[in-house]
Amino acid sequence: MLNSAFKLIFFLIVFLLNGITISVFAQIQQNTVADSSKLNNDKDTFILPTDSILKNISKNDSIKKKKSNPIESKIAYKSTDSLRFNIKDRKVFLFNKADISYQQINLKSDYVDMNFGKNEVFAKGVEDSSGILQGNPIFKEGDKNFDAKELLYNFNSKKGLIKNVITKESEGYIHGEKVKKMKNDESFIKNGRFTTCDKEHPHFDIRFGRAKVIPDKKIVTGPAFLYIEDIPTPLFVPLGYFPNTKNQSSGIIFPTYGESPTRGFFFENGGYYFALSNYYDLALTGDIYTRGGWGLHSASRYNKRYKYNGNFSFDYSLNKTGEENTPEFVKSTDFSLRWSHNQDAKARPNSRFSANVNLVSSKYNQYSLNASDFLTNTTTSSISYSTSFNNNYFLTINLGESYNNNTKILDMNLPTVSLNVNTFYPFRKKTQSGELKWYENISMNYSMSAQNNINTHDSLFGTQTMLDNMQNGVKHAIPISSNIKVLKYFTLTNSISLSERWYLKSTHKEWSYDTLFSGNDTIVGYERVTTDKGLVRALDFMVSSSLSTRLYGIIQMKRGPVRAIRHVVSPNISFSWRPDFSDPQWGYYKSYYNPQIGKEIKYSRFEGSMYGGPDAGKYGNVAFSVNNNLEMKVRSKKDTITGMKKLVLIENFSIGTSYNLALDSLNWAPISMSGRTTLFKNVSVNYSSVWDPYVKTNKGARINQYEWDINRRLLRLDNTQWNIGLNLALNPQTFKKKTADNTQNADKPPLAQQSPINSINESFGEFVDFDIPWNLNIAYNFNYSSRYNYVYTNYDKDYIQTLSFSGSFNLTQKWKFGFTSGYDFELKDFSYTSFDIYRDLHCWEMRFNWIPFGFRQSWNFTINVKANVLKDLKWDKKKDFRDRVQ
Repeated sequence: MLNSAFKLIFFLIVFLLNGITISVFAQIQQNTVADSSKLNNDKDTFILPTDSILKNISKNDSIKKKKSNPIESKIAYKSTDSLRFNIKDRKVFLFNKADISYQQINLKSDYVDMNFGKNEVFAKGVEDSSGILQGNPIFKEGDKNFDAKELLYNFNSKKGLIKNVITKESEGYIHGEKVKKMKNDESFIKNGRFTTCDKEHPHFDIRFGRAKVIPDKKIVTGPAFLYIEDIPTPLFVPLGYFPNTKNQSSGIIFPTYGESPTRGFFFENGGYYFALSNYYDLALTGDIYTRGGWGLHSASRYNKRYKYNGNFSFDYSLNKTGEENTPEFVKSTDFSLRWSHNQDAKARPNSRFSANVNLVSSKYNQYSLNASDFLTNTTTSSISYSTSFNNNYFLTINLGESYNNNTKILDMNLPTVSLNVNTFYPFRKKTQSGELKWYENISMNYSMSAQNNINTHDSLFGTQTMLDNMQNGVKHAIPISSNIKVLKYFTLTNSISLSERWYLKSTHKEWSYDTLFSGNDTIVGYERVTTDKGLVRALDFMVSSSLSTRLYGIIQMKRGPVRAIRHVVSPNISFSWRPDFSDPQWGYYKSYYNPQIGKEIKYSRFEGSMYGGPDAGKYGNVAFSVNNNLEMKVRSKKDTITGMKKLVLIENFSIGTSYNLALDSLNWAPISMSGRTTLFKNVSVNYSSVWDPYVKTNKGARINQYEWDINRRLLRLDNTQWNIGLNLALNPQTFKKKTADNTQNADKPPLAQQSPINSINESFGEFVDFDIPWNLNIAYNFNYSSRYNYVYTNYDKDYIQTLSFSGSFNLTQKWKFGFTSGYDFELKDFSYTSFDIYRDLHCWEMRFNWIPFGFRQSWNFTINVKANVLKDLKWDKKKDFRDRVQ
């Protein structure tokens, strides 16, 4: 960068040496000449006033140039005072805000002296009337710049000397009392400082006597000392090394250290960071404790623009807490494997691959520093690939896993395959003309689902028992339907649903006897269940018809805030039929004789299978349902177009039941009611209930007697449920009118500048936004359920409430306070609670996190440099919750 500044000056000197003809089109101002004449009264010097004059010199100008002239494009220069030429000493002077531009290079200074005799150029600032130095040299090239007080350069040797320079290199700033620039662009600094503070007088710096700067590579110093507010500290290094590159660079990750009452002295998260390329990186770190515990961690990120991005991490640790050979000693081995992969939608429009893998051991979350891990009982993973053919055929392959830390149940789908075909009309012509015939509205589609599932306890993982309990199957479905308009306002839908299931095993039951040896031999009979291996298939179907319409009722009002009320009623009646698939002709059901009860027991060969089997019993069902929607229009001053706004009073309220013609009793199904609405945009209300027209015994069995005949009531409320949820996200923008100017897009640090090691502080994370003065998030859920108790002939009622809240606010422009908490109404106590304090210290930052009670009771205080290049320059003090884990 320093070399570019000298190149600019070199080009300007060559240009002047090759003969310059200058035309001045400005009036000479007396005060301008007088000011400049104070600097030099040499009789061989003449002045060209250049008040706001811009000179553009190019190859096409009428200027004689030598073939060796290195100028490749226009040079623009100006000064607000004047240009002075000293012919005797072969010098050129530029006064007052001299501005020289060449390609992407720009140099500004209040005084520039070019000496053609010595082939040197000199630039510096000028003292004003109060003795303050103004207009120091400022050089810029693209996004790079440096400031200096004096600049001297020899264009023959291509060496230069700069005094009191400040330049930005990567994330840091270099201050040098003297900088010597060499021909190969390397620089030597005497009495320099390195800092990440952008102030002219930085809050902290690392000072050194001598240093060498290799552009776009590194900065190497001799002994370096840390100063804070010009106060020396005991911290020093015999040799300083600072990366100096725009790209990521490899380096050592310094560990944190401390003492734990249960784990001993420790070093944590120490290792090495590998900047493998611009597309992926790797961090390898480890932990070690004096009581025998240790841990290994790896984290990698990858990102290829317009293709894919993701991250991968693997952790393995041996945890030892307490003294060995004591009751408090606990030893556990834990691991975590996480992988996230996302494909850019533009990379391959017809196919997509994604992964979200989260595999952890049973106790990993207990020791994790991440609060979200600790609060999660179930982890899920999925890897999926989907593609399409001609936008008509869609194939999806998915591997899935779910693990519950409380029950230790592991559920895996290895894999799930689905194939879907878009709806098509087999009787339509490719070129349609005129109205469609009724048969041309017949539509079909096809779907296939194949799944291999394992559901087992984690202690049985990898055993033969796990493999024996594995379930698999294939299901094909072909729905055929047709829509016909009847009497203009009714829609008649006829459909046939065909499905077929394939399995590799089936269930076989029989009555068997065993002999118990307990003194006297006793023969005991029991139901014996075995598995028949081999491919089996089951075909079933259902035929149905439905008739639906929609009715509108509108009441309009001429006065008052309410101008209209609209009620939409959507009635529907349908009929469905299927045969009795337990009939022996289908071969789906078998039976065995139970001598204890003296009758045949019928069972399905597909009990417990992946997709079940065809249903038993005849089915001829007539279903009735009515859906309701209620809205109103009210006057609104906010709507400047219509002056109205729509309010939804009831989003949906439905009533439904059915009558099974094939049954000889209990033909009516219970009546179900459900409804939902949203109040004030943030409160959701859901309701559901079941009403039964038949009487039930004290054992809960329905009998063929109506409630009206026994209890003189039409229906009996079997169960009901109310759910009310409140979700509020409040900030200053909530109470302002929504305009484009109110939208705030906070710029977060780019991925390349973020460390792959997660921050311990989770409430604020790595980025703290002071642009939002305050925010408050409240989530409340109330659930009421009531179920009829047939023994005591009353209702069992249950209430469940959950409350959580979080937020943050700015105490000042530099202080921010955050909190996360909730209330457990069952335990009558606060749930997980955390408080956070953040202080912006310009180039430093301070964080304090406190969890006052609970399993994760702890606190953590950190003060550190913001910039990643010195992120290990920090001080930590904490009380870890893991010190209390037993």
